[in-house]
Amino acid sequence: MEAIDRLLKYVVVKTPSNEYNDSACPSSSEQFDFANLLAEELKGLGIEDVTVNERCFVYAKIPATPGYEGKKRLGLIAHMDTVSQFCDGPITPVLHENFDGCDLLLGDSGRTLTVKDFPRLAELKGRTLLTSDGTTILGVDDKAGIAEIMTALERILSGNVSHGALRIAFTPDEEIGTGAGNFDVEFFDADVAYTMDGDAEGEIQYQNFNACEADFEVKGVSVHPGSAKDIMVNAMQVCCDINNMLPTLEAPRYTEGYEGFYHLLEIHGDECAGGMSYIVRDFDAASFECRKQTLRHIAKVLNEKWGEGTVSLVIKDEYQNMENVIEDHMFTIDNAKKACERAGIAPKVTPIRGGTDGCQLSFRGLPCPNLGTGGDGYHGPLEHATVEGIDIATKALIELVKVYAEA
Repeated sequence: MEAIDRLLKYVVVKTPSNEYNDSACPSSSEQFDFANLLAEELKGLGIEDVTVNERCFVYAKIPATPGYEGKKRLGLIAHMDTVSQFCDGPITPVLHENFDGCDLLLGDSGRTLTVKDFPRLAELKGRTLLTSDGTTILGVDDKAGIAEIMTALERILSGNVSHGALRIAFTPDEEIGTGAGNFDVEFFDADVAYTMDGDAEGEIQYQNFNACEADFEVKGVSVHPGSAKDIMVNAMQVCCDINNMLPTLEAPRYTEGYEGFYHLLEIHGDECAGGMSYIVRDFDAASFECRKQTLRHIAKVLNEKWGEGTVSLVIKDEYQNMENVIEDHMFTIDNAKKACERAGIAPKVTPIRGGTDGCQLSFRGLPCPNLGTGGDGYHGPLEHATVEGIDIATKALIELVKVYAEA
């Protein structure tokens, strides 16, 4: 089966994780439906050691080809969940053959995939482009990674490709950052691993943000506005003050590459009480700490202005830059580069402007860089990929297995 055929089958199975149920794993029951489907497919490939555990992790273990038992045990990982946004209606994938590289109207949704927003579209001229109908996400993040791993395994096993021991995992709740904490590294039993959870084919990523979530809560003082002079403290106005105290140009819209940001996720409340949530990101550890200190300073100043207890702040660390781990295992990057070259695609080392399960797993003793899957525009209805990009990513994955068998 081709990778695109698997992907078309996978994306219609809705698997949004639930950020409001992040204490459970999985956070949504739909992920179990997909996990069981994948487990049966793995068994159908002839893999005998397949497990779906009580936390919705799919694990598969493939013994080494005789004579290759001494090679490094290689893990391949992708996540099953999608974001919950734009996931209300049926997901309808659409193939656009011989794409002209220009702006593309997505069905009757009123949304347009534009070259202005996604300059790489012009480079995809002549390919077969995959999108949703514009009303929902597509789910390429990360079902493309799953389709590529499955297709690579099928070709490796049916083609008698020599390999060391292989370890496969499909994980829940990556999008809400809680899944990897339940990953059983010891049971997985790999020496190194790669997440298939990146953007363009040929991308290799081992530098990611340091990340935290920052939640402000504001207590106001509410009285009749006609007699509010020197008494009222409007919680919503204080929330506005918090946001206005942050540097305007250090928001996601204005940053790229290795530049960090503050991102306002949500604001709620009324004049009596309210709050707001941010995610904070930076590649440099010292700069990251400065960002957190800026938030603390804002809370301090506003409490001095409006009274102690008006503003409270809780900062929760999420993940760290895995470069600190991978720099001691740079062979993982060298091997990925070699695999891309053998697959006919120029390797490109880029930073991850986000995080993957591999970030957390690297700090738990499993070095785990990230590889591109051939997609773009993730987390919204403009998500897209190409058949050709997915095929190249699959081929690179097969070559990666070969590289480790030779090492």
